[in-house]
Amino acid sequence: MKKALAVIFLGFCFLTLNGCMGVASPVAGWVYTDAKYGNEAENGAAATKTGKACATSILTMVATGDASVEAAKANGGITQVAVVDHSAKNILGIWGEFCTIVRGS
Repeated sequence: MKKALAVIFLGFCFLTLNGCMGVASPVAGWVYTDAKYGNEAENGAAATKTGKACATSILTMVATGDASVEAAKANGGITQVAVVDHSAKNILGIWGEFCTIVRGS
């Protein structure tokens, strides 16, 4: 039993030390990442509303959620998109979050 736990622990260590990140980001911090970045501006619509949609990752093995532009639009009550931004958080590959932030009217 102890050998099995040791193998699982070592496997987890190798997976987390390989430089992979559980969420997309323009920068990667091995211990912690908290980055916001812009992706696109669609048109000159007034940005009076904001909508956000997120997906999360646990141990870079299980990921759930809907971080689509459509979900963010629905969450903010937006029909005309002006700007689409993203944010990414990651803590040691244990927990990660990727969000889409939409601004528009």
